[in-house]
Amino acid sequence: MLGGGKPERRPEIIQTRELCRLGTLNQLIFSYIIPQCLQRAVLGLLHYLFHTRNHTFIILHLILQGMVYTEYTWEIFGYCQELEFSSYYLFLPYLLLIINLLFFTLSCVTDPGTITKANELLFLQVYEFDEVMFPKNMRCPTCDLRKPARSKHCAVCNRCVHRFDHHCVWVNNCIGAWNARYFLTYLLTLTASAATMAIVSIVFLVRLVLLSDLYLETYVDDLGHFQVIDTFFLIQYLFLTFPRIVFMVGFVLVLSFLLGGYLCFALYLAATNQTTNEWYRGDRAWCQHCPHVARPPSAEPQVYRNIHSHGLWSNLREIFLPAAVHCERKKK
Repeated sequence: MLGGGKPERRPEIIQTRELCRLGTLNQLIFSYIIPQCLQRAVLGLLHYLFHTRNHTFIILHLILQGMVYTEYTWEIFGYCQELEFSSYYLFLPYLLLIINLLFFTLSCVTDPGTITKANELLFLQVYEFDEVMFPKNMRCPTCDLRKPARSKHCAVCNRCVHRFDHHCVWVNNCIGAWNARYFLTYLLTLTASAATMAIVSIVFLVRLVLLSDLYLETYVDDLGHFQVIDTFFLIQYLFLTFPRIVFMVGFVLVLSFLLGGYLCFALYLAATNQTTNEWYRGDRAWCQHCPHVARPPSAEPQVYRNIHSHGLWSNLREIFLPAAVHCERKKK
């Protein structure tokens, strides 16, 4: 600002005000299109599903898994036996299902590491405070407990959890220090079972096409010309002949890629000794590279650094042999 000129308006403030006006306008338009009672019903349903503990997603999980395995048993298994598939490959999905259901149950019922008055001091000694993401002498305003490093209060379960990773609606439980190993094995076997069924089903369809010489056939197009069967036409033919099998293949194939991606992310976090909560908050940590974060002028910027990673095998051992267990044994 020079002399008596007007101060310049910061672009960030202008953009924020414009976004607020746009958001208000969208809310007004939305309220005219959809009745208030319907909006409240939808918000209430979403709150019940994602912000309260309930068994909806557990039931949905078991229904979907049951439907996929029923279709696999009813259709794929019998056809593959006629084509003399190896029994090892045919029974592998069932073995993975048994292991998966075991670790699914353990993920659901195992205490993730609830912090109480009785074990508060024990958990305070497990991990070092980094003074950036987890400062010392912080208290949980809800539980009225001192917050150990790497812990977090779960609003859904209404408890503080040691080495909190995330709250999973599919197991209706928090994932913390004491059930992270079960959840990781559950995720691994679920991905493997979906991928195995997808591979067996695709191999069955390919072998069916090869045995019937279907790929050598021709068809007459709309112009009356003979055309060699291409891949797109072949998929259409298989879908009309085996609609449920092709639909199941598509479902488990997409599921395999989604679960595989999430499994890779979970393994990366385990290998680097991070939790989902820490990974998410690490990108939003108070640092010098975030110019829009408000902080006192005299405060020095603090950079978050993962101080809990001690090598691949040590990090994996901490997942499958939680640190609190070692402390408890030493105390005894």
